Amino acid sequence: MTKTLPFAIAGAALLLTSGCASGGLLGRDRPDEFAVQRQAPLVVPPDFNLVPPAPGAPRPAEGTASQQALEALFGGPAARSGVETSALERAGRADPGIRSAVGDAGTNTVAKGTVTRDILAAPTGAGGAAQAVIPTP
Repeated sequence: MTKTLPFAIAGAALLLTSGCASGGLLGRDRPDEFAVQRQAPLVVPPDFNLVPPAPGAPRPAEGTASQQALEALFGGPAARSGVETSALERAGRADPGIRSAVGDAGTNTVAKGTVTRDILAAPTGAGGAAQAVIPTP
């Protein structure tokens, strides 16, 4: 009896103090009372001239969701200035498949020499085996 009484008191104290902990066996998620905000009151719109759509009439929101998002963000195509229009006319239009033609073997390129060829042929990696040679005069 004398040995079990201290253990029982210690166990009861641990059980009672475990309720003060934020986690563990008796812990639970509590809402953050500082994150609560009041909602703005509802306001009746001033214009009631909305009419139902006519049967067979086209829908007012045409296009895909991504097109509507781009239109809402950027407002459609912007008018080009005279300088920009002139520069684009002088540059000419690129072919639609220009990106696929660049990697073609038949595409003519300018030879940049052996240094560029060595850089392009270098093995990929972190460069741990790289060496620098400094010529001595």
